[in-house]
Amino acid sequence: MLLSAENISKNYGTKQLLQDATLYLNERERIGIIGINGTGKSTLLKILAGVEEADEGRITVQRNARVAYLPQNPVMDDNRTVLEQVFSGFSPEFREVNEYEVKAMLSRLGINDFEAKIGTLSGGQKKRAALAATLIQPADVLILDEPTNHLDSEMVMWLEDKLRRFSGGMIMVTHDRYFLERVVTKITELSRGKLYSYEANYSKYLELKAERYEMAEASERKRQAILRREKEWIMRGARARGTKSKERIERYNALKDMEAPETDDSVQLVTMSSRLGKKLIEIDNVSKRFGENTVLDGFSYNVKRSDRIGIVGKNGAGKSTLLNLIAGRIEPDSGVIDVGATVKIGYFSQEGKELDPDMRVYDYIRETAAEVKTEEGTFSASQMLERFLFNSDLQYSPIGKLSGGERRRLFLLNILVSAPNILLLDEPTNDLDIETLTILEDYLNSFSGAVIAVSHDRYFLDKIAESIFDVRGGGEVDIYSGNFSDYLEKRPPEVEERTAPVKKLAEPSQPKSRKLKFSFKEQREYETIDADLAALEEEKARCEMDIAASGSDYVRLMELNDKLADIGRRLDEKTERWLYLTELAEQIESQGK
Repeated sequence: MLLSAENISKNYGTKQLLQDATLYLNERERIGIIGINGTGKSTLLKILAGVEEADEGRITVQRNARVAYLPQNPVMDDNRTVLEQVFSGFSPEFREVNEYEVKAMLSRLGINDFEAKIGTLSGGQKKRAALAATLIQPADVLILDEPTNHLDSEMVMWLEDKLRRFSGGMIMVTHDRYFLERVVTKITELSRGKLYSYEANYSKYLELKAERYEMAEASERKRQAILRREKEWIMRGARARGTKSKERIERYNALKDMEAPETDDSVQLVTMSSRLGKKLIEIDNVSKRFGENTVLDGFSYNVKRSDRIGIVGKNGAGKSTLLNLIAGRIEPDSGVIDVGATVKIGYFSQEGKELDPDMRVYDYIRETAAEVKTEEGTFSASQMLERFLFNSDLQYSPIGKLSGGERRRLFLLNILVSAPNILLLDEPTNDLDIETLTILEDYLNSFSGAVIAVSHDRYFLDKIAESIFDVRGGGEVDIYSGNFSDYLEKRPPEVEERTAPVKKLAEPSQPKSRKLKFSFKEQREYETIDADLAALEEEKARCEMDIAASGSDYVRLMELNDKLADIGRRLDEKTERWLYLTELAEQIESQGK
């Protein structure tokens, strides 16, 4: 055992975050901590790392075991260079031995200016520098708070591979469900101050949790049934004359005093949107540069009502810039972005609107909408806050007292109560808990307008995206139909950039964004699929005629029935493929107009 936390309790004012919680970490064990925002996950990690003390309980670390800790919001010296910050606290000899590896790691994490001052970095770059500083430490125990935040998809997959090869023990808080699926060996859920551990990755955890809830509900149904029966016995006037009667009444009282199983509250989303006309957003030949960096070059796209677009790409490629252009927050250098008169954009930005820490939670929402009309009825600002898990105590607390995840959830509510009909989401999965993410995904799937989301969360993009925009840098945007997993299969293998600048200028009229198009194989299939369907229909009709003419030949009848079932299966598969190819052809045609 590398680390143990026994009977840990922690209270913040009136909020009991941890109550008699126990956790053990063994060698090569990788524990993922999950739970609703504000339940105390980051506080638990701080206690385990020795940064904060528990009110009660004991933390024991194996003798000579080294612990490396990545906080959610690292504190750094703005006057240090990146390399100085990474190697702070280490000897010059350690730096000399490890500098090459650190530089390679920082490059992997999108930081190439090693002499840049920390104060000049963005929040995401600072977190990535802190991650490199944590990973380079000789450690037997890694404690990581949201390690995948501010990483693009390529970086997350690199980190997955690195952590899977780590030989020590690991405890992490993350809301990245594919990361939990592929990296962790145990999931520990923090709920109402208690820890519930499952020897499982994410998918197995969902099964085991459902089983636990079912068992608890079955026990509660049994308890209620016995209580009803015993209460009837007592109401009939049974007297505690004998020992058996006394014992029976004592059992009844004990059952009555038992607490029902607790379940976590969850965010309740309701449909809130404004009327949306026919014209949405038309992006025509838009280009944007920042100094020498070309973000977009001749990009065109017409946003459709049913669009579910996921935007991916390396950090710094221009994903957020594309959203800011669509939202009208920045102007293109050339080209036009024409927004329809009825369009009302809700922009969930990556950094979030600057929240006044002294403002009350209730006043922040009421300032946007005192009441909200939904399909379920009209709700006041206070009722909407309740649905987003802000109880009366939290509603009248200053925003500064909320956890990072709670502030993110409050910002999301503020966007939704404004009743937008087009949603722009920049890294919506950062700091939102899994429960809220799952509900948000369901909400987005039923949202009546277009959804455009920048995200590094592969699970989120698999759930909501129906097309992927890959912002490649240098002005290029490649468009793929399907979700993130489809994109991974379709995208070309990464090759080193070999094109000289003069060659790029040879075709100035060509837009750098690739439009939707058939692959060679899809084009051939589309040209022949109608004939294939007709042939299958004829084959099915002939088989049905043969069945009708088979008479009492039982063996022949069985063979024909099996054949008919096989034809039906192939016909269904071919029809689904026809639907996909036809829809893709229509999209390609609409782009050409």
